Amino acid sequence: MRILVAMEYSGRVREAFRAKGHNVTSCDLLPSEDNSPHHVVGDVIPLIDQGGWDLIVMHPPCTALAVSGNRWYGTGKEKHSERLESIAWTLMVFEKAQRNAKAVCMENPVGVLPIKATQYVQPWEYGCGETKKTGLWLAGLEPLTPTDIVDGREQRVWRMGPSPDRWKERSRTFQGIAYAMAAQWG
Repeated sequence: MRILVAMEYSGRVREAFRAKGHNVTSCDLLPSEDNSPHHVVGDVIPLIDQGGWDLIVMHPPCTALAVSGNRWYGTGKEKHSERLESIAWTLMVFEKAQRNAKAVCMENPVGVLPIKATQYVQPWEYGCGETKKTGLWLAGLEPLTPTDIVDGREQRVWRMGPSPDRWKERSRTFQGIAYAMAAQWG
């Protein structure tokens, strides 16, 4: 399969699909953490527009979209216009991805997008004893089936203290979810 993993710097989803033998490219504004030659630094729109993708898995920036940011981005708040711009951009990219791929998954935490997620997944359903309810908007794909339900409901991501890299740590896909995507959709 020819797969694009859009807006991913960690390489977790890309490498899970590559391990299954697929032709996978990731793209983000940041360099990849693993210095992969299969990663493009830059705007993802031109890559999506190339078309011919079998699957696009996209992770749009969630800062303005997540309900956890309501005190800054909610209606009447200082950054609300940024939320509206983020919603419009995310919906545009999701629609563009659907026009240019046979199947699409858009991943984001519980948020304010006006379209309903197909399903919500938790890391503890995929071998990691943490809690982070994450929505998957699916087109041409079946919902993920849990692979390894484990004990533990730690809220490590939610409890992270302030730091320069907090946003990066909070946006990283859990490895078990990446493996499940590759196993079930690849």
